[in-house]
Amino acid sequence: MIETAPQVVLIVEHITPLFINFPFDWNYIQSIIYVSLYVSLTAVLISTLVSLPIAMFVGFSDFHGKQLVVAVINTGMGFPSVVVGLIVLFAVSNQGPLGTFDLMFTKEAMILSQIILAAPVITGISLAAVTSVDDGVRDAAYAMGGTRLDVALATIKEARYGIATGILAGLGRAISEVGSVLIVGGNIVRADGTSVTRTLTTAIQLEARQGRFELAMILGAVLVILVLIINGIVLRLGGGRT
Repeated sequence: MIETAPQVVLIVEHITPLFINFPFDWNYIQSIIYVSLYVSLTAVLISTLVSLPIAMFVGFSDFHGKQLVVAVINTGMGFPSVVVGLIVLFAVSNQGPLGTFDLMFTKEAMILSQIILAAPVITGISLAAVTSVDDGVRDAAYAMGGTRLDVALATIKEARYGIATGILAGLGRAISEVGSVLIVGGNIVRADGTSVTRTLTTAIQLEARQGRFELAMILGAVLVILVLIINGIVLRLGGGRT
């Protein structure tokens, strides 16, 4: 999906000159779109790979402290993004546990912060979808000689619409994020106008603060278009019933 960014930029490039004159070249716009898609989609992909097994385990298991785990997941869904940014900033700083990896003000640090924000959302909604699947589905899978993996796959198939909703919610949390990515990414742009860690949301904030409202509005429109395209793809994969 990241490879589609040039086509999106090309469409906007043909439309926007009718309305405004950009103070930056299109390399600036394209690089911002790329960074936004790369960071958000990577974070959501990793979050999904982590969240689904957790949701399946918690949903299928009865163990001491299960309600506490569910409460932690639900709390994480509303965790303040600036606090996440501060935690990740400390972790990747020279004094932090990840300081040796030199992740300060990089896309990787931004991905880490978005994983922490998106994973609880995807986990919580997926857990609700999994636990809502009728017990008869699992019983039928076991009766047909299915393994635990077969039962898990059958449950995921039945809960796929709710899981797709969780992924969309996680994507919305990630791609619309400002506070944490601004703290850990630094909103950096090279001298030639190429974005290093500047995303659509942080660029919108910056352009609006500097009075370039036309550019901020165009960036906002691009963000909405990208979200709609991605949502359409996920809805198509989910059968259009999300």
